[in-house]
Amino acid sequence: MRTKKMCAILGNVSEFQGLLPLTEERPLDTLPFDCKYRLIDFPLSSIANANINSIFMIFNDRGTRSVFDHIGGGKEWNLDSLKNSYFVYFYQDFLKQKAQGLPYYSAIIDYLEKSESEYTVFLGSNMLCAIDLRAVLKTHQKQKNKMTMVYKRMESEKLSADNRIIQVDKTGNVETIQAFDQVLEKGERLNLSMDIFIVQTKWLIEQLIIGQKNDSSTNLIEFLGERMAETQTTAYEYTGYLSNIDDVASYYQANMDMLDAKKFNALMYTKQKIYTKRKNEVPTYYSEDSSVKNSQCATGCIIEGSLDSSLISRRTIIKKGAKVKRTIVMSNAQIEEDTVIEYAILDKNVTVKAGVKISGTAKHPVVIQKNQIVETDVIGGNE
Repeated sequence: MRTKKMCAILGNVSEFQGLLPLTEERPLDTLPFDCKYRLIDFPLSSIANANINSIFMIFNDRGTRSVFDHIGGGKEWNLDSLKNSYFVYFYQDFLKQKAQGLPYYSAIIDYLEKSESEYTVFLGSNMLCAIDLRAVLKTHQKQKNKMTMVYKRMESEKLSADNRIIQVDKTGNVETIQAFDQVLEKGERLNLSMDIFIVQTKWLIEQLIIGQKNDSSTNLIEFLGERMAETQTTAYEYTGYLSNIDDVASYYQANMDMLDAKKFNALMYTKQKIYTKRKNEVPTYYSEDSSVKNSQCATGCIIEGSLDSSLISRRTIIKKGAKVKRTIVMSNAQIEEDTVIEYAILDKNVTVKAGVKISGTAKHPVVIQKNQIVETDVIGGNE
């Protein structure tokens, strides 16, 4: 049974320059993942699994076309019933209203007031995980603080300068928070803030009203981070699969993780179901000459060449003699005869002509942009 106990705010407004050119025409949220998913499927699924029936989504204005194309009516996440609803807002409108001296949080405040929810959860799409928001809410209710944030202990080598690191005290509350590059003593593992928060809605409204009078950040992650410095905050440790996606290398590795059965099951087959846009297509055809090793293929593909440790999206054609290794191929690609592709990311609608070689490395995969026709060798991946 759905209730109005909790509403959700979902949004990534950071540009993630390290993901270019993959995010040149789409936001991080709609980046394809593991052949048939988009990154936004994971927070939307967590919201659906928690029986949350109202979502306020914030995106940069240039990236909303692909968001609407993917979400559509929201049927897959139970957003299309009469009792459920979602709203989309442009981050640039916050900036314009702030520049004009207007109350720039008014749209969020109006949404929160009308939601009549006791609690609000905030989350984005760059922290790839399958989190049980009901478990986080249970801890939040038990601790009785105004705010709860989620963290995971991560290897220092997987963190970037912009990540925020917390220290947790003996009572389970956040003691300090600082940027990764400001942490002086970097142990092997640090507590990474996953930028997932549950707060008391009434308290959040009060803080937003005060904040917009005091020139607070329009970025809600930064806003909530500022509040943590002033408010006792519960720290909730997440122990499941997490990939911190903020550049091409981390995006590539997160996809490659799905070829590891243990990591794949840890993300896809927990109690948290993952939902995505349904597309009914014919099964993939594998010719007698094809060779497939430790790879995944979505529906509607024709595989005549060889695949090794690769992820192939819908309606891709791989011709006889082609060799694809450690590569992500997005939908509608055509890879012609006798090509060699290794350590690469091919965006949508890419054609690789016969005999061409594309080669990168695990740390620096070659990216072929959307709609490109590759007619000459592309050798990259300098480390």
